[in-house]
Amino acid sequence: MVDFSLWDILRNLLMALRWTVVLSLIAFVGGGIVGALLLFLRLRGGRFANKAVGLYVQLFQGTPLLMQLFLAYFGIALFGIDVSAWTAASVALTLYTSAFLAEIWRGCVASIPKGQWEASGSLALSFGEQMRHVILPQAVKIAIAPTVGFLVQVIKGTALASVIGFVELTKAGSMISNATFKPFVVFSCVALLYFVLCFPVSLYAKTLERKTHGRRA
Repeated sequence: MVDFSLWDILRNLLMALRWTVVLSLIAFVGGGIVGALLLFLRLRGGRFANKAVGLYVQLFQGTPLLMQLFLAYFGIALFGIDVSAWTAASVALTLYTSAFLAEIWRGCVASIPKGQWEASGSLALSFGEQMRHVILPQAVKIAIAPTVGFLVQVIKGTALASVIGFVELTKAGSMISNATFKPFVVFSCVALLYFVLCFPVSLYAKTLERKTHGRRA
């Protein structure tokens, strides 16, 4: 047993917290880019592309993130490619995030009244011009709150990366707990750090949601 003070525990957890933040940002930004491409394909790619993207979204929404992490870590290795826990976690979380963001944004675009499409179409605007000048400015305002809110789910989802050996906040907590035999103290600190990380984001998302509903009322 290693004798760690409370400060020693917190200091080591804070070092691991950096990787939780980095992994969350990679998944969120990468998922946003892929999600935007999926949204474009669904809106403009034709019937086959629409069905393919729909299947992609259902696949990632309908399977546990833990299984996706296992497949990314162990599945890619079957092809003789050496995959680190960091790479596998980044890929799996990015794809997982992209599926949810694509569906969130599709719903926001679909919420724009049909009359907006018809009015912009009557002005002989191309699809790109309709999206850029009419649809997206309205859809983005609606999408901000749920998008920011989903970031909380991404942050909490990074905890599952500990199962494949990536040392982030949860994995560090498990390692420190095994070394100190103080699981209650260690995981209370882990929970507190997750709360400190997620609560401001959640609060901001609710504030944005109230503002959005107020403008639409």
